[in-house]
Amino acid sequence: MLYRHIPKNGDNLSILGFGLMRLPVAKGGRIDEPRAIRQIRNAIDKGVNYLDTAWPYHAGESETVLGRALSDGYRDKVKIATKLPSWMIKSRADMDTYLNAQLEKIRTDRIDYYLLHALAGEPWDQLESLGVKDFMDNAKADGRIVNAGFSFHGKLEDFKRIVDAYPWEFCQIQYNFLDEKNQAGTEGLEYAAAKGLGVVIMEPLRGGNLGLSTPPAEVDAIWQKAAVQRTPVEWALRWVWNRPEVTVVLSGMNEEAHIEENLAIADQAHPNSLTGEELELVAEASRKYKTLMKVGCTGCGYCMPCPSDVHIPGCFEVYNKMHMFGNEQEGKFMYAIRMSGMISGAPGYASQCVQCGECLEKCPQEIEIPDFLEKVAEEMEDADLENRVAMGKKMLNIE
Repeated sequence: MLYRHIPKNGDNLSILGFGLMRLPVAKGGRIDEPRAIRQIRNAIDKGVNYLDTAWPYHAGESETVLGRALSDGYRDKVKIATKLPSWMIKSRADMDTYLNAQLEKIRTDRIDYYLLHALAGEPWDQLESLGVKDFMDNAKADGRIVNAGFSFHGKLEDFKRIVDAYPWEFCQIQYNFLDEKNQAGTEGLEYAAAKGLGVVIMEPLRGGNLGLSTPPAEVDAIWQKAAVQRTPVEWALRWVWNRPEVTVVLSGMNEEAHIEENLAIADQAHPNSLTGEELELVAEASRKYKTLMKVGCTGCGYCMPCPSDVHIPGCFEVYNKMHMFGNEQEGKFMYAIRMSGMISGAPGYASQCVQCGECLEKCPQEIEIPDFLEKVAEEMEDADLENRVAMGKKMLNIE
């Protein structure tokens, strides 16, 4: 495992961080706790020392499971990162209430890296007006918070303004080879690093889309031109780690094989290690992906739950994959199985959208979700939808 340091405190953090937003789940949708704990501890045993969770992950279960995973001496081996749910804060007192509850859930006396969750310009202004600077100063002084930071989903100018507004130790941004100019982007990465902040990266695989084992044929043809052959996951992660300004890259690892692959890549991903020719290949792949993807959804799930029970991330995932891989029949069949509710128990069709607009306020990518759902419904819910649902039930032996 390679490590990089936080400039303001000298902490050496594993370049691979374990993101606990997408832990393995068992039947019924709850975390498969024994499996998740084995995965977390295995990663720690192999050098991962930065674990990232948040209040809403897995409907509040993620922090609790992390606390149990870090018993038996594991707490002292790692740095814990969790987040104040910014959108739920209505008063200065709320800030202490949530932090104290998180300390109890995680079974710890301190949060090593505490973030204000999902900031943009307006949420930051609201928190600032409620006294969040005083909250962080006091929590650091009494030891409940060791380092203060924020995660960001907004515009570059607001990112710079927030960086300059408080003596942060670190920040967390979305960054991958499709998002060089989206949200904070490369300019924001460089700006934060120049100010001495450690930079933690989320969504390095764009919700997993950049790491598909079988990429779209047009993208695979680009990767095949490389002198050194790598998997799509390695190309995506190595591209992010190539930037010396990056401290930690978070991976939402929930399959044992994925964990081992990420660990292996993290053993050799030095900054500035990709050649000019390799960087141009990645740029070419980026341009190709942008022509194939219909919706810029990362699958983060911040738009959920939907008041009309639309499975928004699922709709967009199936829709994107159908267009990326060009298999219309398979795509529509998977849409019928997943969105009909035959497995989950509740339908989540795009056509259920009533254009209420609630999701627009939540989406970090600023996607015009209702408009895209209308397109998904038009294309995926054709006259043969009911036949596909019936076929799926028969195949899965569902009455």
